[in-house]
Amino acid sequence: MIQKYMNKYSWGKVALTIALFSLFLPASLLANSVSISIPSAFSFPALIQTSPLDLGGDVEDLSVAIQALILVTVLSFGSAFITMMTSFTRIVVVFFFLRMGLGTQQSPPNKVLIGLALFLTIFIMMPTFETVNEEAVQPYLNDEITQMEALSEASLPLKEFMVRQTREKDLLFFMDMAEVETVAAVDDVPFYVVVPSFVMSELRIAFQIGFMIYLPFVVVDIVVSAVLLSMGIMFLPPVLVSLPFKILIFVLTDGWYMLVQSLVESFN
Repeated sequence: MIQKYMNKYSWGKVALTIALFSLFLPASLLANSVSISIPSAFSFPALIQTSPLDLGGDVEDLSVAIQALILVTVLSFGSAFITMMTSFTRIVVVFFFLRMGLGTQQSPPNKVLIGLALFLTIFIMMPTFETVNEEAVQPYLNDEITQMEALSEASLPLKEFMVRQTREKDLLFFMDMAEVETVAAVDDVPFYVVVPSFVMSELRIAFQIGFMIYLPFVVVDIVVSAVLLSMGIMFLPPVLVSLPFKILIFVLTDGWYMLVQSLVESFN
């Protein structure tokens, strides 16, 4: 049975499952004398027949297990967190504007653009992540603060980052819509107000940068179209002729360096 299990599932998957389980299992659950029954023969039928977890009927243990389940559920929204609460939105929108301006269709591929946007996001957000780690994650792991206090401490640096990038007009608009009174500090602004304000401001800035990138390529297309029309060549698509010129201009001006530099410096 063990050999059959090893053939069906690689040791990498088994190790990954154990690592994820140990990562999301709260330390307090292990400290409350939780007994886990392990069958003598390592087989799935025996595991199913054996009670996997004995909480001893303690209400506090059950609440901790529910908290762990809620935590795993919240982590499933990681993509929304990366997209809506970091610099990822502005960067990836500008990259797609660049590709449309070049007219290269699927080059660079989506995976390359999204991967580059993701690592640039990590680079830009690293000071914020370090602050969250120092003020929330490490104290919580050292049992110095509770879960709610850790969440509160972790939300403050994210709010400060988002508010710095958010236009005051957008923030006040959502505060008025939510009937939120004037606040004295960033910590008093609720997340459901900060996040949509931040996303709307990010989209506005991304479209402004995209317009500045797209305009020179449109000029090249217009010039090439006028030249072809003056030469009487009307059956040759102007985009086909202008594409090499647009790529050449972008490479000669060191476009990727200038674009990434401008994006990184555009964040406060």
